[in-house]
Amino acid sequence: MVNEKEITRFSFGKNWLAFADQIDPDRLDEAQRSLKTLFNIEDFAGLTFLDIGCGSGLFSLAAIKLGATVVSIDYDSESIECTRKLRDTFDISTVDWSIRQGSILDAKLLKEIGTADLVYCWGVVHHTGSMREAIGNVASMVKGNGSLCLAVYNQQGGASKRWRLIKQTYHVLPKALRPIYAVLIAGWYESIFALARLVKFQNPLPFSDWKRKKKDRGMSPWHDWIDWIGGLPFEVATPGEVLDQLRPSGFVLEKMKTVGGGWGCNEFLFTMKKD
Repeated sequence: MVNEKEITRFSFGKNWLAFADQIDPDRLDEAQRSLKTLFNIEDFAGLTFLDIGCGSGLFSLAAIKLGATVVSIDYDSESIECTRKLRDTFDISTVDWSIRQGSILDAKLLKEIGTADLVYCWGVVHHTGSMREAIGNVASMVKGNGSLCLAVYNQQGGASKRWRLIKQTYHVLPKALRPIYAVLIAGWYESIFALARLVKFQNPLPFSDWKRKKKDRGMSPWHDWIDWIGGLPFEVATPGEVLDQLRPSGFVLEKMKTVGGGWGCNEFLFTMKKD
C-alpha cells in the first residue's frame, strides 16, 4: 500500500507554467464570463477579490478586468511565478493586484491578508492535505454579506479510492514515464466517454467536450488531465458534508452545481449573512 504522505506533492505550478502561453484574449473573456456567472455579479468595481490557490492567475486577471481589487495567494512558487508573469504581461498595477506565496493553512498569513467581499477557491482545498481545516480557513476570509465560491472534489466511494491509487501510481513512476502513463489513463477514459456518446447516437469525438471545458474554466484538455491524474494530496467530500460544515458559521447556500455521482468538483456559492 502506497503511503500518500510519503509522496511528493504534485507540481501544480509547473503545470500552470506550461499552460500559461495558451492564455489568450478568448480564454480571458471566458474566465470573466465564468466569474460573473458564478457570483451572479456583472460589475466587480469597488469590490475586493481574494483568489485562494490562484494557479495560473487567469481568474485573478479576470477579476481585475471586471473592476475588482485582487489579492492572489498560492502555495506553489511556480504558480506565483506564473501569476506574476501574467500580471506583467497585461501591465496591471501592483496597487490593484497583490500576489503572495503561502498556504491557506497558515493562520498568520490569513490574518495579514484580511477579509474580502468575494472569495474564490476553486479546486484547491482538497489538495492541501487538511481539507476540513482549509475550508474553515477559506470561510473565515469572507466579509459579512460577502460571497464565497468554493469547488470541492466529489465523494464517489470506491471510484474515489481508485482515483487515489491512479494518482499515487503517477507519483511513484519515474518522471520520464509519467507523461506516457497520463496518456494511457486519459486515453482509456476518453475512449469510455466516446463510447458513451456513440451509444447516445452522438458524435463520439471529444472536441465539443474539450471546447465546453475551455468555456467553463479556460483550461486546456491536456493540462486538465495532467492536473487530475497527478493531483495529490487528494481528498473528497459529499455536497452535504460541505453544507454541514459551513451553515453553522452563518453561510447561506445561494446556488450549487453538482456532478451527480460522477467525478469532478461540486461547485457552491455561499453568502455570509451577518447583521
